[in-house]
Amino acid sequence: MHPSRPADHLTALIATEPQLATDRPRLLILADKGYIATELDRFLTDRSISLLRPSYRDRGTPRPGEALLKAVRQLIESVNDTLKGQLDLEQHGGRTIEGVGVRVAQRILVMTCAIWHNRTNGAPITKSLIAYDH
Repeated sequence: MHPSRPADHLTALIATEPQLATDRPRLLILADKGYIATELDRFLTDRSISLLRPSYRDRGTPRPGEALLKAVRQLIESVNDTLKGQLDLEQHGGRTIEGVGVRVAQRILVMTCAIWHNRTNGAPITKSLIAYDH
């Protein structure tokens, strides 16, 4: 069976690569509403994995830790937007998984260096690469 829902993908990943969970005691996975599934909750609980995701709005009591999700999700979206926008990661040009990894790492390193350089020199905007775009 091929996974079709995000919950199925996560279950398949952990079933195929169990060390991802066993090598990380008390693993906590942050997810969105696409990971709401009773079977997934049971599967993760059996492996001592915690899942932090939003609850349905009409189900009353929020899940433990749910209040933390909004800030974390905003941070993740901001990072993703930067990676896609400023670092042009959707046009990476990698032809293998290793090539993609190298190109992503290079761009993150460049961004890190630019932020460090901008902070060191007192630039008013530290997270911009515009000054280096020639």
